[in-house]
Amino acid sequence: MQISDNWPGYSLDLFTYPQHYYGDLEYVLIPHGIIVDRTERLAKDIMQDIGDNDIVVLCVLKGGYKFCADLVEHIKNLSRNSERFISMKVDFVRLKSYHNDQSMQDMQIMGGDDLSKLTGKDIVGTGRTMNVLLNNIEKYKPKMIKVASLLVKRTSRPDGYRPDYYGFEIPDLFVVGYALDYNEHFRDLNHICVINDHGKAKYRV
Repeated sequence: MQISDNWPGYSLDLFTYPQHYYGDLEYVLIPHGIIVDRTERLAKDIMQDIGDNDIVVLCVLKGGYKFCADLVEHIKNLSRNSERFISMKVDFVRLKSYHNDQSMQDMQIMGGDDLSKLTGKDIVGTGRTMNVLLNNIEKYKPKMIKVASLLVKRTSRPDGYRPDYYGFEIPDLFVVGYALDYNEHFRDLNHICVINDHGKAKYRV
């Protein structure tokens, strides 16, 4: 699902959102209800592709946790209501890649169990920044790796990663909400919104 560069978004007045963010946002880019419906469709696509294989879901914290939780729940519901039962295990890693609104070159992988346990398994990764993580996972030779991301940004950078499954292709904007943060703020915002200059200045570190 592609959101064009000239998409004006939705007025904030059409939605409810935490009062402590009043004055900090430009507009709603993707409402929460649309996120939920699109995630359910991704779960269906993953179910069709995985077949009868058991999977390990590796969630990238912190920005990926809400998408991961919703995606896993949809897959579980589909599995319960079908003739195929898919066994899932979930693990978590954290990639820190931003300072304020600027992407950093150096990235650190934190947390997660021993990745050697992934040997021979099917992996579904969920999150935003993948190249560093994939390089670490691939040396353990899992049976299959698939990456699911809620968002893909349209950029001119040649190193832009394209996941196997994604919910929305969006313009190169700094967005917050649905667990995506700006210096740990806005994770409690259900919609995906564009932060304004006042919000960036208010929460800058």
